[in-house]
Amino acid sequence: MDKLLGIYIHIPFCAGKCAYCDFYSLVGREDMIPRYQKALLQHIRESSQQLQGYIIDTIYIGGGTPSFYGAKNLTALMAALKKYGRVMVDGEFTVEVNPESIDYPQMVKLRRAGFNRLSVGAQSANDGILKSIGRLHNFAKVEETVLNARKAGFENVSLDLIYGLPSQTRDDWADTLTKAMALKPDHLSCYGLKIEEGTALYQFKGSPFIPDDDLQADMYLYAVDALNRNGYRQYEVSNFARRGFASRHNLKYWQMGEYMGFGAAAHSCVSGQRYSCIADMELYADNILKGRSVVDHAESVTDFERAGEYLMLGLRTTRGISEKEYYDIFPCKFDMAQKLMDDYVARGWMTRNEDRWSFTPEGFLLSNALIGEILDAQTKQRMNIVSPWKREEDEAYQFSMFSKRPGEVQLFNGIS
Repeated sequence: MDKLLGIYIHIPFCAGKCAYCDFYSLVGREDMIPRYQKALLQHIRESSQQLQGYIIDTIYIGGGTPSFYGAKNLTALMAALKKYGRVMVDGEFTVEVNPESIDYPQMVKLRRAGFNRLSVGAQSANDGILKSIGRLHNFAKVEETVLNARKAGFENVSLDLIYGLPSQTRDDWADTLTKAMALKPDHLSCYGLKIEEGTALYQFKGSPFIPDDDLQADMYLYAVDALNRNGYRQYEVSNFARRGFASRHNLKYWQMGEYMGFGAAAHSCVSGQRYSCIADMELYADNILKGRSVVDHAESVTDFERAGEYLMLGLRTTRGISEKEYYDIFPCKFDMAQKLMDDYVARGWMTRNEDRWSFTPEGFLLSNALIGEILDAQTKQRMNIVSPWKREEDEAYQFSMFSKRPGEVQLFNGIS
């Protein structure tokens, strides 16, 4: 039976760099677009043999700013995937767009090419805040973009929003949510601001200019309640959707499906192998066009590692985890983890429904630390049944699993 595969394509070009962005993207390098496009198309063509064992059910083009790359280039990428792979007719095919770099004629081209979902980078409804973080649009442009998307035939539109932005108050955030919901999107992603070293906002980390952790937590809990009351079910820590509109591509990551990435800094997980492409646009293009490898890092994934990923990723979702599903990946008792999670239930951080555990909204706020404790419990559980020389390896693995920042769990981009 053919397996399902998700495709991710990374477009690293932007018209401007947002003050909070630490993803691999470049400004002022439009001269590289033709060469990068040529490399992407060749990479897809050279991967045709690997694609043959799969049916492609999701495609996600992220960045960077894919809409800045141009509808003509994006439609050529879709055509190549249809030519060299088997693309499911009713799959989910997403393009990230920024309001200032997409218009109605381009949306029509994208829809006719087969894209059926747009992820719109709105971020805030406050024009002053948008300007302060380097966004090149105002909220009126967001409203126009959503209107044009519906007119062009997109029946699945998502909005990205950020809380905890500079000078943002709880009332600002409530206003953003109200105005976003008024546009009737099918999906909303609400991300807490994370200030990373190397970004323009880093100089303000810890300053009164940035909402503190308590205020961010209040904004998050407000969003969960407001969105739920308006028909947007939370299905992952940062994602909410009307019934039937949860992102199938992102669920593929969180449910440990297989995916293949194309482009600089793209990641893949296929047939038990995890690998990433060089995070350098020019080197990526040069290596592809000259027949050299673009793999930056590759590793095989053991069953114990997959079981750890099952816990880490599954607990990001409201579906949560179960002992049976864990045991099917790696046969190991679950009693130490269960004792921990039952305690979390008593504290109001988790819920238990028969054999499934999942975080409450309050638990999601603490999930980084709580998941680390659960992973540690399972590592200790395994140590009781494995030979001593495996213990050091398992301890190192557990540390590496949770030394990642939460945003890295999504692998390709934190906004989806």
